[in-house]
Amino acid sequence: MRTLISNGTVVTADGSYPADVLVDGEAIAQVGLNLRETVTADETIDASGKWVIPGGIDVHTHMKLPFGGTFAKDDFFTGTRAAAFGGTTTIVDFAVQSKGKSLREGLDAWHALAEGNAVADYGFHMIMSDVTDESLQEMDQLVSEGIPDFKLFTAYPGVFFSDDGAIFRAMQQTAKNGGLIMMHAENGLAIDVIAADTVAAGTTDPIGHGLARYSTLEGEATNRVIRLAESAKVPIYIVHLSAKEALNEVRRARDEGLPAFAETCPQYLFLSLDDLGNGFEGAKFICSPPLRTKDHQPELWKGLVKGDLQVVSTDHCPFDFHGQKELGRGDFRKVPNGLPGVEDRLDILHDGGVVGGKITKERWVEVSSTAPAKLFGMYPKKGSISVGADADLVVYDPNRKHTISAKTHHMDVDYSVYEGREVQGGSDIVLSRGSVIVRNGEFTGTKGAGRFIKRAPADFARAG
Repeated sequence: MRTLISNGTVVTADGSYPADVLVDGEAIAQVGLNLRETVTADETIDASGKWVIPGGIDVHTHMKLPFGGTFAKDDFFTGTRAAAFGGTTTIVDFAVQSKGKSLREGLDAWHALAEGNAVADYGFHMIMSDVTDESLQEMDQLVSEGIPDFKLFTAYPGVFFSDDGAIFRAMQQTAKNGGLIMMHAENGLAIDVIAADTVAAGTTDPIGHGLARYSTLEGEATNRVIRLAESAKVPIYIVHLSAKEALNEVRRARDEGLPAFAETCPQYLFLSLDDLGNGFEGAKFICSPPLRTKDHQPELWKGLVKGDLQVVSTDHCPFDFHGQKELGRGDFRKVPNGLPGVEDRLDILHDGGVVGGKITKERWVEVSSTAPAKLFGMYPKKGSISVGADADLVVYDPNRKHTISAKTHHMDVDYSVYEGREVQGGSDIVLSRGSVIVRNGEFTGTKGAGRFIKRAPADFARAG
């Protein structure tokens, strides 16, 4: 199958220019002007007035994640389908090692969840919740199998928490095997004390979640794990950075020449602690780190502009308000943590960032596709519009306006954190490895067509 996308403006991280794009099979075969005059194609897509961008890459999702006695609603079918409607053609999800189990058992379980269900391509990071001599040795094997990243937590004592010694041992292992440590950096031990005090003082509604998880404790944990990585002489990637105190630690490390990298999420750019108010309705907005006061937002945008934040991912982890979030009525500590967002990322970033005058359209493509591809071993097959790259392409209308709503979104969750927000920009046609999987609001893909992406070690991070 040969598909020609003609008359569009190609937008990449490096620049924008008028060009046609010829897709042959699963890959990009040519990029140039007036290709219609010289090539034949089975289908020609007219992209007049539209942008042609590399498919979005969301390197932080949680499909079917177990949390608080329940599971995230989206599975690999509904989750990747929703992602595709939003212009995202690759996700990297987190396989979970359970306490007392091997990394292999967790990884095998996630392969089983994804295979035959994903509609677009996917990879895995590995959550390490039990650092032992055995699991450290397993890390080497996983790197060789294309899972070169390992997430550890300074949060969630008793569930995912690792102490400094365990974190440092994992870092020592990535110094040998080329992997990358990803950190959820909040001081969970102190936060649990504050949360208990908050409940004891009578604050049980969701606002207590935001009040108890101090931004200073995100800053403290971020500095601590950066210094552990410095001592182990390895790069570090901070996930879902939400607070200016944490960003300042990343800035300081990068100014010192350390290979410190970080992502933020749309919820931290567009939502705030105020959303956790309004009684139990605030449970819809419970995630960790929590939404911060609005004064953090300008700093995060500045971090994106100046390059101290490299990536915008979603931390997509949806739980229904009815029946799941309600598990925490009377105690905010029992509300499942996580928000839906995989479908909204590109559009809300375009609307608030590009249309809002905060970032360029090239930077928008960089933080949502190209930089994640480079940092996580997929570039230039993913995240680029170049000959030989996978034909993961989006024909994007930068002018089309639509309203975000749970009534119309495709994520398997009963609410939207952006309910009623009108945004400018939308994905009209989405291709995954050359096949059109979304066309003008209709899903045309195939369940199970998504492939596991074997990713390379973090050489880009080490060169940084």
